[in-house]
Amino acid sequence: MTLLTPSVEQLGRVLNAVGRLVSSIREGQWSDPTPCTDWTVKDLVNHLVDVNLAVAASLKHQAPPEPGGTENLNSAPVDAYVRSSETVRAAFDQPRVLELTYQGPFGETTGAALLHVRLADLLTHGWDLARATGQPVDLPEELAEQALAFVRRQFTTPVRTGRFDPAQAISEDAPAIDRLAAFLGRPVAGAG
Repeated sequence: MTLLTPSVEQLGRVLNAVGRLVSSIREGQWSDPTPCTDWTVKDLVNHLVDVNLAVAASLKHQAPPEPGGTENLNSAPVDAYVRSSETVRAAFDQPRVLELTYQGPFGETTGAALLHVRLADLLTHGWDLARATGQPVDLPEELAEQALAFVRRQFTTPVRTGRFDPAQAISEDAPAIDRLAAFLGRPVAGAG
């Protein structure tokens, strides 16, 4: 698959899809476990907020904010997610942002590469949230396919070590979002 440069419109679609999952989390689910074994649902949403804000800061050539822990979520986690989504979307919507180089968590990278990483992270964690909260995995399939192609090129064995569990076996005709989750170490038996 040819790796296409993602767009801000695609980011908006994924942010909105994950936002629907976040807004559908029921009150008693915030402390439930997720496929990210060290994180609860609340920890996972906090991660999404933290990374949205950190990527936005990188794109504005600012120091990343301190990770907020669950303080970012306060008593309004859905609002925190929505605000951070608006912030990262606006940062990616700056002129020439995809062409320029930025300092990111993996060193210097282009805005386009940061957008690929952001999309893959959002899609994967959207899958995690859906699984953890019993919601349908309603994420853009073609963007999951694109994210899978990106991570397969980027995340070689040495890079995976310490960041992701080993890739899990899955049928190549499974939905792209399940194949993405499996590649990034999630067990997907019975996923769908």
